[in-house]
Amino acid sequence: MWVLFAFGSALFAGLTSILAKCGIKETDSDVTTAIRTIIVLIFSWLMVGIVGSAPGISNLNTKTWVFLVLSGLATGASWLCDFRALQLGDVNKVVPVDKSSIILTILLALIFLGEPVSWIKGAAIVLIGAGTFLMIEKKVVSGKKQEKKSWFLYAALSAVFASLTSILGKIGIEGVESNLGTSIRTGVVLVMAWLIVIIRGKQKALKSIPKNELGFICLSGLATGSSWLCYYKALQEGPASVVVPIDKLSILVSIAFSAIVFKERLSKKAAFGLVLIVVGTLMMLIK
Repeated sequence: MWVLFAFGSALFAGLTSILAKCGIKETDSDVTTAIRTIIVLIFSWLMVGIVGSAPGISNLNTKTWVFLVLSGLATGASWLCDFRALQLGDVNKVVPVDKSSIILTILLALIFLGEPVSWIKGAAIVLIGAGTFLMIEKKVVSGKKQEKKSWFLYAALSAVFASLTSILGKIGIEGVESNLGTSIRTGVVLVMAWLIVIIRGKQKALKSIPKNELGFICLSGLATGSSWLCYYKALQEGPASVVVPIDKLSILVSIAFSAIVFKERLSKKAAFGLVLIVVGTLMMLIK
């Protein structure tokens, strides 16, 4: 069942990028992250109420709390960077860089979790890395120089923090009901996101958010909540080195919808890179 949850996570994660892009045309990316996190938090605690796992919070030990908080902080940092990258660049530019976090995640899973890397997974890493490079190379040639550097930097940081999120989350949810773990982490992200908004003095921007963008931001939050619930349920029952690659197939959903919604197109080289990423990701499922 964890494989189905992992694919569900990929579907909702792909929709998140598109809905988020629609919601940050005029709205500040930090404000967007803060609002979206409220939706995710409400959604996640509703699920905790439905499954009745709230009493389990009293049984969490210090180690679990520490890793859940650290995972939440890494998630918040990843979100802030990802939304800024989406605001500066095209979905087809940002998503491949963000999804390259799979490589770092696998390496960290090997080092800290002791999950083995077979020759098949090694070959898969090479394919994913090569595919990501081909997609990035195509995108980097367009746009203004300063803008180009900015979106890439934020997307790369998003990938690094996303990798840390997966590893810290895997350690933190051992023995914890997945919905409860997700809710606690989301609470950490919420505090972090709103602190950023307050520190940077962006509270006034809340009054000027276009209604249509606010709608997309809320939908993005719902998609994120659904993705998270599926993702951490899969991560709790399956190996991180397999769950994470499946989740990264959300790139197919993102790029497909970006072509439909934003009319973004891939070159032949970038399309070939996408094929390599998908093939490499599917190879991760081979034991």
